[in-house]
Amino acid sequence: MTSKGRVTIREVAERAGVSMATVSRVLSGNHPVPASTRARVLRAARDLDYVANAHARALVGGGRKMVAVVLRQVTSPFYAQVAEGVEAEAAARGWLCLVGTTGGDPARELEFVQLMREEGAGLVILVGGVVEDDAYRERVAHYAQALASSGARLVLCGRPAPDPDIPALVVEFDNEAGARAITGHLLSAGHRRIVFLGGLPGNTALDARVAGYRAALAEHGLGPEAAHVVDCGLGRAAGHRAMTELLKAGADLGPGDTATPDADTLDTATPATATPDAGPARFTAVFAGDDMVAAGALRAIADAGLRVPQDISVVGYNDIPLAEDFNPPLTTVRTPAEELGRAAVRIALRDPEHAAGAHHLLGTHIVVRESVQPPPPVP
Repeated sequence: MTSKGRVTIREVAERAGVSMATVSRVLSGNHPVPASTRARVLRAARDLDYVANAHARALVGGGRKMVAVVLRQVTSPFYAQVAEGVEAEAAARGWLCLVGTTGGDPARELEFVQLMREEGAGLVILVGGVVEDDAYRERVAHYAQALASSGARLVLCGRPAPDPDIPALVVEFDNEAGARAITGHLLSAGHRRIVFLGGLPGNTALDARVAGYRAALAEHGLGPEAAHVVDCGLGRAAGHRAMTELLKAGADLGPGDTATPDADTLDTATPATATPDAGPARFTAVFAGDDMVAAGALRAIADAGLRVPQDISVVGYNDIPLAEDFNPPLTTVRTPAEELGRAAVRIALRDPEHAAGAHHLLGTHIVVRESVQPPPPVP
C-alpha cells in the first residue's frame, strides 16, 4: 500500500511496462497473455500492493457483495453463534457470507484478510478476544488501512480497537459489567471465597472479565487478597484440568466441605497457574471464564464425588445453548453472540461513511438457573 492511497491500474501498467488493457486482461484472467508478460504484471501488482476496484469489477459482472467473518474456530458455540448472526444479517441484505478460521495463527489471519481484499469483500469481520501486544496492534492497523484503501471496511467484533484512529468499526459487549454482575450474584448468595477459573493474561475479553470479578469483590468490601485467578485459558479440557488440580489440593475433603487449593500445586500446574496475588484459600464457588470451562469444571467436581451446588457453586459466561442442559443447569452471563454478528453487519452497512472508527457496546445479563446456592456451613 502506498502512502498516497489506492494504487491505480495505470501505475501497475507503468511499473510493468505494458498497457492498461494488458493489465486488465492479466488480472481478469479472461484473455490469453504471454507467460512472461503475465508474470511481469503480477509482480508489479504485488510490489505496489494493488487491489482491483471492487466497484469497477461489479460493473463488468465480476463483483460480489461479500462479507467475510474470520474466527479462531467454528467448534466453539460462541463463535458459531456470532458467525450465524453475520450470515443471517448478510443474507437479509442480499450479501454473501464467507467464513474463515485461523486456529489463532496470525499468518493465516493475514492471508485470509488479504484474500478477501483481493476478492473485493465489502466487509471483513474479525471475531473474538485477542492478546493485544505490539504485533497485534501493528497487524490490525495494517488490515484497516489496506482494506480502506480498496474501498472495504474492517469490523472488530468482540474486541476493542488497538488505536481509536484506525478506520475500523468496533462492536463488542460489556465483558466487565457482565463479570461484575455474576460475581455479585455469588456474593449475594453468601459466597466470599470465589475462584475465577479461566484467566489468560493479555487476552482482551478475559482480562475484562477478571477486572469485573475483582471490582465486584471490592464493592463487597473484600480486599485484593480475596481474588483467586487461575490462568488456564478457555475450553472444556482446560476447565477440567484446572478444576482437577484445585480439587487435588483438597483431596482429603469430603462432600459438604470445600476444596483447599495449595499455592505450590497451583504454581506448578500445567497449564493452570495461580496469579501472584492468589494465595491459598478455601473456595465455595467457581466463576468459569466461559461456559465450556464451566462444563469441564462440573465434570471434575462430579468425578471428585462432590456436588454442584450443594458443595461448590459454579457459574459461567456466554450462555451457550447447552448451558441449560448441563447437570445442573448453569447460571451464567448471557452475551448477545448472534446479535453481535448481526450488529457488525447492520451498523457497517447502515452508515458506511461514519462506521469506521465508531464504537458500539452491547449489554449482557445474568441467567439464573440451578448451579448456585448459599455456601455449605463451616463444620
